[in-house]
Amino acid sequence: MSEIKTDFQHFPTRGNRFSRWFGRLGMRVLGGWTLNGEIPDIPKAILPVAPHTSNWDFFVGLMVKLALGIRVNFLGKHQIFVFPIKGLLRWLGGIPVRRDSAHGVVGQMIDEFAHADRMVLVIAPEGTRSKVAEWKKGFLHIAQQAQVPVVPIAFCFKNRTINISKPMMVGADVEAALTEIKAFTNQAVGKRPELQ
Repeated sequence: MSEIKTDFQHFPTRGNRFSRWFGRLGMRVLGGWTLNGEIPDIPKAILPVAPHTSNWDFFVGLMVKLALGIRVNFLGKHQIFVFPIKGLLRWLGGIPVRRDSAHGVVGQMIDEFAHADRMVLVIAPEGTRSKVAEWKKGFLHIAQQAQVPVVPIAFCFKNRTINISKPMMVGADVEAALTEIKAFTNQAVGKRPELQ
């Protein structure tokens, strides 16, 4: 396995030597996953991870998160943030969202970024593990309006690689940004490629 960078100065971190060792072990046990590229050492970002075709994506992602010693956030329906798992979900980085809110998920996340010194949001742009015709574009609107970079990440089950792109800012042309991100992630083969 290639050397994994864990000496972040700005990127949110969490963990210790044991959790990083456990994450590296998990990456090996789950098939010998390696990283291509580096997580940029920046305090705020949105990481769209694709393709998302299986629940295994979560476990691979969790092991990578532990191996890197990073702290990331994810969105979840507010209904799942209940006892007895509410504390665990929050500790793992879960942010409860209300889709019926007048402020909307995009507005809520813009506020979250504005009030945080460090925050990294991981999101599956497909919005589901099923095959979709179009990706959700909310994450691009959050990035654009919160003025945080997007760092596309592709999970390739064929080669057991996690490919990390360079940070990019989302300008006025959201569709162009979406096309660029898809071009990067579409090179990867999901666990269930028929759902891509």
